[in-house]
Formats: sequence, structure tokens, C-alpha cells
Amino acid sequence: MKNLFSTVSALFLPLAARAQDLGFPAANKAAVTVGGYQQSTSVESLIGTVITAFLGLLGVIFLVLMVYGGYIWLIARGDESKVEKAKDTIINSLIGLIIVLAAYAITYFVLDKLISTTVKV
Repeated sequence: MKNLFSTVSALFLPLAARAQDLGFPAANKAAVTVGGYQQSTSVESLIGTVITAFLGLLGVIFLVLMVYGGYIWLIARGDESKVEKAKDTIINSLIGLIIVLAAYAITYFVLDKLISTTVKV
């Protein structure tokens, strides 16, 4: 029975894997034709995208600093200077995260108001 299952799966699983055609080119063409896919990019939305990407990168840097501070604390082995260095790294990265979140909130608010006043719907 085990050999039969192996043989059947070896024969039919590659066919099942190739059978899936997601049809992305056709779907993209249909979306562009209908008009729901293409978006006109304004200067405000481009600036917002750049700022959001930059703030996301800062979030990744925060995560790396938190892991680094935790690792330094983990390998400190009771050495007070290393523990203080780890604590300072963690506290400073938390302060940086608060600044990044505040900057993101301010950016979102300002760009939302800027876009809503310049684009009248």
C-alpha cells in the first residue's frame, strides 16, 4: 500500500502543481481596462510613500537594536557595565521608537489634511 501511494503521488503531484495557472497577466490587463488598477500618483502621495518607507526602515532599525540590547544583556554574565550598556541600548531604542511613531502620526495627519484639501472629491 505504501508503494502504491508513493507511485501515485510521484505521478500526479507534479501535474497538480503545474495545473495552477493564476492568470496574473490577464487579471492585470482586465484591471487596467476597467480602471481600478492604475492610479495617478500625485506629489503628495509620492512624498507620503517615501516617508512611510523611511519610517518603516527606522522601525526595522529599532527591532535590530532591541535584539542587540537583549543579546548583550543575555551574555553579560553579571558584569554590571555590560548590563548597563544593554539597558541603555534598550531604553534609547524605545525612545527612538516613540519618536518614530510620533513622526509617523504627524506625517499621516499632515499628509491626510494636505491631500484632502488639495483633492476635492
